[in-house]
Amino acid sequence: MSKPLFQRFKGVSSKEWKQKIQVDLKGADYNKALIWKTSEGIDVKPFYHSDEFETLPNTSKSEATKWKISQSIDVNEAYKANTLAKDAIKKGAEHVIFNISDQENNLEELVSGINVPIHINPDKLSLQLINKLSNLKSNIKISLNNDIIGNLGKTGNWYHNITKDHEIFEKSVKQSNQIYIDLSHYQNAGANNIQQLAYAMAHCNEYLNYFEYKTTSLNEVDVIFNVAVGSNYFFEIGKIRALRLLWTTLSETYNMNKHCTITTTPSRRNKTIYDYNVNMLRTTTECMSSVLGGANIICNQPYNELFQESTEFGERISRNQLLILKKESYFDAVNNPSDGSYYIENLTIQLSTKALEVFKNIEANGGFLKQLKEGTIQRKIKESAAKEQEDFDNCKITLLGTNKYPNLADKMKNTLDKKPFLKVIKRKTLIEPIVQKRLSEKLEINRLKEE
Repeated sequence: MSKPLFQRFKGVSSKEWKQKIQVDLKGADYNKALIWKTSEGIDVKPFYHSDEFETLPNTSKSEATKWKISQSIDVNEAYKANTLAKDAIKKGAEHVIFNISDQENNLEELVSGINVPIHINPDKLSLQLINKLSNLKSNIKISLNNDIIGNLGKTGNWYHNITKDHEIFEKSVKQSNQIYIDLSHYQNAGANNIQQLAYAMAHCNEYLNYFEYKTTSLNEVDVIFNVAVGSNYFFEIGKIRALRLLWTTLSETYNMNKHCTITTTPSRRNKTIYDYNVNMLRTTTECMSSVLGGANIICNQPYNELFQESTEFGERISRNQLLILKKESYFDAVNNPSDGSYYIENLTIQLSTKALEVFKNIEANGGFLKQLKEGTIQRKIKESAAKEQEDFDNCKITLLGTNKYPNLADKMKNTLDKKPFLKVIKRKTLIEPIVQKRLSEKLEINRLKEE
């Protein structure tokens, strides 16, 4: 053939497509019948077309061929955690997260013999821990959760006090050359995608303002974002892409490295204890969104994590889900798999644009810390969460096996090793904490009472 096949056909504009759809609707209202209006204020159309873009989007900077499978391990004893990590690495893990509750753990023993990047997630940030990390004799890249503002949002208190926390944070950044931003609790508390993105930027901007005031160079500092990924498949892809786009914009303001590292984990908000095997399906699509959105590191969540202590089987299944995506489904075959999808490109632009507006509003009203102390951030998240909870209660949001097609013969009371519900601990806090809560908790509590 001397001519390409598609040159034989006349192009069809978006206007012509809409006219044809309108005819097929036989008088029904196009906007009411086919436009989906989301809680974020985004109207999702039935089709997208290249002529809706003034210029075609640039190639994204995601590197999906390089995403890493992570394994999260709770550290009670350094030797046992080290053994578990080495076993996970043999079985496919390419990154390890150590959740440290005891500052007295032997870090040398904990990281000994591990040959993949490590992330340390302590329950408390301290100078003692930072000094231990700086004295470690290891050639492996080690990152640290030094997010003092994230801890303030989640717990309502600083680790120590505002002055000491910032001093520790500053020393940590100088020692590790990285800033960690944990925005997972925004999603797990019910914030919508635009709020999550805007709060991530405002949250990060507090740190960058602090160092600018200190006249500290940030040129070589790496920024790591930890993101919780929900079940709205395409929106989650767009959210991760929008986060990278927003960071590129913010980094230019501070003359920083435009590259950021994005780690993801499935949301806890939509996970259930009844018909718990469905959690595997939820986490699989959430991990798929992570890869297609351009996450660098993905840490899956075991299907039974909510109600059972860590089990070898649960951890293996969660890791194998990622191995199947990478080794059998070829989710590491191309760097930017979602580029060129007009729908995803449109979502990315809308999410980033709307989040930028919210971010600017936060900055115009005193910044993220000020709005946290005033309770504005918490109030807006609670409003979003209440709307989502109402939609779940009215079955507009479906969790199969829980509020739709439940197996009423399913009994869980004698299976719970730990309580999967919101724990209310009465204590004095500086600010109202951002409370993380699952959608199905009330329904599950009522079912447990009836068993």
